[in-house]
Amino acid sequence: MTATIDPVQTLANPARGLVCRACGAAYPLAAQHACYACFGPVEVGYDADALRRVTREQIAAGPDNLWRYAGLLPAGHDPAARVTLNPGMTPLVRADQLAAAVGLRAPLWVKDDSANPTHSFKDRVVSVALTAARALGFTRYACASTGNLANSVAAHAARAGVPSVVFIPADLEAGKVVTTAVYGGDVVAVDGSYDDVNRLCGELVETDDFADTAFVNVNVRPYYAEGSRTLGYEVAEQLGWRLPSQVLLPMASGELLTKVDKAFSELVEIGLVEPPAGGWRVFGAQSAGCDPIATALHTGAGTITPVRPTGIAKSLNIGDPAAGPFALDAVRRTGGWMDSAHDEEIREGIRLLARTTGIFAETAGGVTVAVLRKLVAAGRLDRDAETVVFNTGEGLKTLDAVAETVGPTHRVRPSLRAARDAGLR
Repeated sequence: MTATIDPVQTLANPARGLVCRACGAAYPLAAQHACYACFGPVEVGYDADALRRVTREQIAAGPDNLWRYAGLLPAGHDPAARVTLNPGMTPLVRADQLAAAVGLRAPLWVKDDSANPTHSFKDRVVSVALTAARALGFTRYACASTGNLANSVAAHAARAGVPSVVFIPADLEAGKVVTTAVYGGDVVAVDGSYDDVNRLCGELVETDDFADTAFVNVNVRPYYAEGSRTLGYEVAEQLGWRLPSQVLLPMASGELLTKVDKAFSELVEIGLVEPPAGGWRVFGAQSAGCDPIATALHTGAGTITPVRPTGIAKSLNIGDPAAGPFALDAVRRTGGWMDSAHDEEIREGIRLLARTTGIFAETAGGVTVAVLRKLVAAGRLDRDAETVVFNTGEGLKTLDAVAETVGPTHRVRPSLRAARDAGLR
């Protein structure tokens, strides 16, 4: 596709073009995910003056979803042209019992993005990516996915009346396959890991057969990634326009962590918030079965060595994380840290979050809570600093992870005596 999004013709679009994250080369707003000069990843660059014109009052007057931040996004400025399920403004839950359980003394919050329409944060990135894709002229929507992204792309396409084709590993959790296939698009199960799926999609996007297809995390990835910034904006707004001292996020590609950190930086730069005393620190969580970013941090490596993923946290199983180096940079720059959790720790993390907050997380949330506990115990997280942890998906999609460890606590006959004999008083 050769079309471009003209920032001059689109009212209030602050995006000025694409910029290489490695060498700084500039390009127009088009369907492009790699730099032609150095093959590095490209991201959206913004007009700083346009961003500064966005006010708290303007945001508050917007819709009760992520499009309230349209003045800070690269697409979606015309409501009629959006491809969206209108995600966002998900709960920020005060988690005092969880704080006590892990040893935090300051306020702890859970940003619960399982409340989005398809029950994961992926609805944010897909809404922005597919809105840009429509403006670029694409007529079919696609992705490579570990599950949640496939759910979201299929649902967005169904709402928009556009055909979709999503590619997933063949061993994906049944819950995520069903919650994708139900929307009626094509679902392609690939015999291989997510990295194999992603490699295939990268090849398909270069063919004539897929010239009309927007792969949200390939050829329109720069716009896709920007949707994650809205999580950072929401946390700041929901805290009364201030930033927490510490945030902890799950990592697959590492992009979510980098974009939340970027959102915080932008809010400070354009004057919507003041930074907390001493700044904020960013922490990352991975599954021990797929922790190449955390391993690079622990060993002091300058590069990330790909791994072959294992373990139950399949939504985080990206063995060759594209944004891993940038996640490392964000954590090192802010003085944060990363750690990983084994399968049994993940299961306990899911149960701990559920019994202390009433939030049932998928395995990625179990990873985050397990790592939260580790970081506090190790003294990496400040016990007296306000902290936000991010739950990115719904536990009903990964029931197998805990199905054998929870169940009825009593079994009785249907009589008063049987209930009393079982100790139910």
